[in-house]
Amino acid sequence: MVKERARILVVGGGYVGMYTALRLQRKLKRELQRGEAEVTVVTPDPYMTYQPFLPEAAAGSISPRHVVVPLRRVLDQCRVIVGEVTSIDHAKRTAALTTLATDEEGTGAQQLSYDELVLAPGSVSRTLPVPGLAEHAIGFKTVEEAIGLRNHVIEQMDIASSTRDPAVRDAALTFVFVGGGYAGVEALGELEDMARYTARYYHNIRPEDMKWILVEASDRILPEVGEEMGRYTVTELRRRNIDVRLHTRLESCADRVAVLSDGARFPARTVVWTAGVKPHPVLAATDLALNERGRLKCTAQLTIEGTTHAWAAGDAAAVPDVTAQEPGKETAPNAQHALRQAKVLGDNIAHSLRGEPLRTYSHKYVGSVASLGLHKGVAHVYGRKLKGYPAWFMHRVYHLSRVPTFNRKARVLAEWTLSGLFKREIVSLGSLEHPRAEFELAAGGKPPQDTPNDPKGSS
Repeated sequence: MVKERARILVVGGGYVGMYTALRLQRKLKRELQRGEAEVTVVTPDPYMTYQPFLPEAAAGSISPRHVVVPLRRVLDQCRVIVGEVTSIDHAKRTAALTTLATDEEGTGAQQLSYDELVLAPGSVSRTLPVPGLAEHAIGFKTVEEAIGLRNHVIEQMDIASSTRDPAVRDAALTFVFVGGGYAGVEALGELEDMARYTARYYHNIRPEDMKWILVEASDRILPEVGEEMGRYTVTELRRRNIDVRLHTRLESCADRVAVLSDGARFPARTVVWTAGVKPHPVLAATDLALNERGRLKCTAQLTIEGTTHAWAAGDAAAVPDVTAQEPGKETAPNAQHALRQAKVLGDNIAHSLRGEPLRTYSHKYVGSVASLGLHKGVAHVYGRKLKGYPAWFMHRVYHLSRVPTFNRKARVLAEWTLSGLFKREIVSLGSLEHPRAEFELAAGGKPPQDTPNDPKGSS
């Protein structure tokens, strides 16, 4: 039994937030039923996005609704609030909360009291002051961005197929991806594979007409899979006529012209930014200890340094790596650590409430897998290096085993099976971005956006 009634506030509904709440649901089952504990999850979206499946969702291999996990269904013993925590005063154990009804109520942010705090807001895209980036680029962290990007790529092929202007056609068929990590490489690989297949249904577009450009500032891509597999990935992408540019930065994308640091210029209607992430801005609005990178200073037990009753894990937390050879090293902000840390975090909160010893987070490196398109991939698992189809199969098996709930596993497996029996879908549902556009025009209104101001460059 817990020593006293505990109100646990979980900020964030991503990997760490959902899995921590799920762990608490199991560990504190009796306490929750008796009213001795209460778990509240505050999240901007009512679902958790399984981000490793975003590239396949963009390519049409998985339905978008199967990439997300509804939190209210999974966390049936928790209170789920769709909203955002804007600031935290841990000294007073209060958090300022805004919800979808805040503006209509006109009362401002409400104060939410708690006894135990779990900070797991995740990260946001790390952008640079590149001219034109905010106006013309798109990220790749959410399911909305993934589906919007798929629609946009097919739409650009429609534009290229119907225009008589060579300049418009060339810009429509040029796709620039910035960032050589997992998100950038997998998104590029899957979308290029999808577009190559789609081109067979256009009478005047060949795969060779499209320009796919990967821009990476360092000397390698996919550092997680090792140097050798990173070099293989570069070779494999270039074999597919993808222009991989290392030691190169995006200097500008103003006026829909991508200007690179090596002097190259590409008129492009598509710029995808995946060049890293940074801690969520809410961390700066707390009275908790942060390191020089803006992440929460944590102990190996996943408590926040310098305070009590505060916990953190995932992208927002700087957790010491107790298995590393060199002192002071921190665990990488990736999904593999987030999933494992969430289990230890949930256990430690239960242990703390019951006055039991805390566990230390330590991990054993399993490996990394990455998809480069249908039947193509790279993997470095338990010291073994895999390429091509075996690596792609390993990628699918691993992530199928990690996606939450049996419901999602079954649906994803069914979709993969059906996609192997039938042809790819090549439909762009562009109206999803502005579902009221046609009705507004019919009612005498104006279009939601004028063409020159469309941030994704759609027609």
